[in-house]
Amino acid sequence: MIAVEEDIFPIAENDLSKRLNLLKQKINDEDYLFEAIQRIAQVLSNEITGSHRGGAVERKK
Repeated sequence: MIAVEEDIFPIAENDLSKRLNLLKQKINDEDYLFEAIQRIAQVLSNEITGSHRGGAVERKK
């Protein structure tokens, strides 16, 4: 991962491997996917409308 190699987000290789395995498990969970899609839709809607309601997290620039 480029970010790890450049130490932008210093994550231990072992921790990264654990997090990737957890995400692989979650991706097969239909409820998790539904919530993830809903969250993406909310963030995109907020960006399009210029609204930041609904708990949207501001991106760092």
